[in-house]
Amino acid sequence: MSLVELNIDNWLKNRDKFDLIIDARSPSEFAYSRIKGAINLYVLNDKEHNEIGTLYKQNRSLAKVLGARYVCINTSEHLTKIYETVKVGSLIGVYCSRGGMRSNSISQILSMIGYRVERLIDGYKSYRKNVLDELEKPIDLKFITLFGNTGSSKTKLIRSLQPSLDLEHIANHLGSVFGEINGKQPSQKEFEDNLFEELILLKDKKACFIEGESRRIGSLTVPSSLHTSMRSGVNVEIVASLENRVECIMKDYKSVDSKFFYSCMKKISPFISKEARDDAINAYENNDIHKVCEILLVKYYDKVYKKPQKIDYTISSDDFELAKSELMQIYNKQLKL
Repeated sequence: MSLVELNIDNWLKNRDKFDLIIDARSPSEFAYSRIKGAINLYVLNDKEHNEIGTLYKQNRSLAKVLGARYVCINTSEHLTKIYETVKVGSLIGVYCSRGGMRSNSISQILSMIGYRVERLIDGYKSYRKNVLDELEKPIDLKFITLFGNTGSSKTKLIRSLQPSLDLEHIANHLGSVFGEINGKQPSQKEFEDNLFEELILLKDKKACFIEGESRRIGSLTVPSSLHTSMRSGVNVEIVASLENRVECIMKDYKSVDSKFFYSCMKKISPFISKEARDDAINAYENNDIHKVCEILLVKYYDKVYKKPQKIDYTISSDDFELAKSELMQIYNKQLKL
């Protein structure tokens, strides 16, 4: 039987040793943002959490009694799942919102059963503070930043090179007006948390590939320190033929439904001629996705693209494997500096 309380620094150091990480908060809190690797075994569901919070302001004693009742009921339903997931004696990390009664209650029960439990002092609140503090610091990485027109295979290159930081994947957005093709974006908190976790994985690296993004990726904001580091790295312009660029983006545009397409076309109306917009819509309605992509690339994306003032290298992605090889040469050169 073991229950230890740790601050965020020590808790994160031990995280890789945890056999299980339990987020004891309500399902909606967990869905909005969470610590990487955690599963949600709530001690109060959303309705109960709101009920206890309201009651606590009126009658603390009654709130504690009712809260304890809910905690016992919910925890009892989780115990079998925990037992089936990790054997008794395993090391479990536990946290709630602020390191209060929710994480303490389930930690005490698990400890009495025989699990080794490490509870996070100040809970998710301390994790968030740590995330924000770290993201405000200068990024100790030499970024090899890929710029270029839409469809030049920058994202494909980023995902085929290591080490890399894939901001579009973390943001679940393609970084353009049609960027929400893959669905809903995470919350700003979840985006920052996941970005923090990715940077932890890169802490021992000297250089890293990244795509040159603006401060905004859809509805999300890239931390200023990261954006500054990204813009002050080695800038590589990726170029490609129009045909290859069309082929590159066609796979994404094939999955666009009509409601989303018309909504996006309305958004770009101020930046594209009426003739080009009408041609793109007619092509879409005729299921000519190739023509849609070509019109959007030439008449919209290329016109709004802002080329960086400083370009250190220019590489063609028409020969994808050659482009990868040339980028790795740039990377290896940075390691020797």
